[in-house]
Amino acid sequence: MTTAKITNPSIVLQLDGLTKKIGSKAIVDGLSFDIAKGEVVGLLGPNGAGKTTTMRMIVGLIGMSEGDVRICGQSVRTNFEKAIRHVGGIIENPEFYPYMTGYDNLKQYQRMTEGVTNDRIEEVTKLVGMQVALGKKVKAYSLGMRQRLGIAQALLHEPKLLILDEPTNGLDPAGIKEMREYLKRIAESEGIAILVSSHLLSEIELMCSRVIVIQEGRFVTARSIGETESPKQKVLTISMQVGNAGQAQEVIGQIEGVEVTQADSFTNRITIKLLHDQIPGIVAKLAAQGVAIYRIEEVRATLEEEFMKLTGGNRIA
Repeated sequence: MTTAKITNPSIVLQLDGLTKKIGSKAIVDGLSFDIAKGEVVGLLGPNGAGKTTTMRMIVGLIGMSEGDVRICGQSVRTNFEKAIRHVGGIIENPEFYPYMTGYDNLKQYQRMTEGVTNDRIEEVTKLVGMQVALGKKVKAYSLGMRQRLGIAQALLHEPKLLILDEPTNGLDPAGIKEMREYLKRIAESEGIAILVSSHLLSEIELMCSRVIVIQEGRFVTARSIGETESPKQKVLTISMQVGNAGQAQEVIGQIEGVEVTQADSFTNRITIKLLHDQIPGIVAKLAAQGVAIYRIEEVRATLEEEFMKLTGGNRIA
């Protein structure tokens, strides 16, 4: 039996060279990454990248060919029962007894799972905002309500890791917003690590603290969402609307360490790359030379733009 192999107690999920082969083809190929307590991490990749296969291996629905998955230090390969007790998840669509109420479905799960109390049922239904609908039959639930009930059920046994494959699939904009807020609240209040896949990159950007991009089953990159480096050390691209773009370009061109990447005399916009700390000096020099400044904006690549660049334009799905 494998002992727990974990160096950082905050790490909940570890993938170590995870590989799935069908014949000679590797669907997932040497995939390695970690997820820590309280993180909401998005798993992104083009259609056929191996996202669902990866999630299925994590929860033991399909076997792995090589490598290992460790959950709270326990190996899924050699110590499955101890590892999987820390996991809650929805892979594809949650299934329930349609002629039973939401509450009766949760009670049925309680009967099959050791240690789930009535207080815990009440706690998770409040967490996902289901108190009013709990007495209704599941056949009358909207897709969004079914998804919420699925997450409530997945949380009943107090897992350390939540695996969600396309949790916003089929939801309307209001339902997507609600789901995003529930997942962030769960991660914060319960300290659960959440791995979520979605084809909606704008939602992943709002929901997740970090994203992992895979392509053809291989790790491409991991990227934190939000500020991760000291603002003083950060190279920015900023766009300025000025009174005279040509004059502004001439002034800025004399400043060391600042690069003018675009100047448009028609719109009087100028785009420059510089360090965060150089912005006040740029503004002061332009003002001193009589260049009017109407607007300054930071230019950032969206997650979608970065994804398209990393995957060569392949569509996500």
